[in-house]
Amino acid sequence: MQSILNSFVMYMPFLYFPEDKTEYIPAAITMAIFGVIAVAVFILIRKVSKKQELKTKEIEERINRERQQKHL
Repeated sequence: MQSILNSFVMYMPFLYFPEDKTEYIPAAITMAIFGVIAVAVFILIRKVSKKQELKTKEIEERINRERQQKHL
């Protein structure tokens, strides 16, 4: 079983582990940038969602008031 796993790992040319670890720096910077962008987009979506929720509540309250006035 171990030899099968070993041969499988050895023949994975798409895996690249550089000897010089400074080659990881550009990848880490890119990942950090995309992580910050992802957090910013998440916060933006939450803000927009909150605004839409407030608008929806206002419309719902207005409709409920109009219905109450019609029934009186």
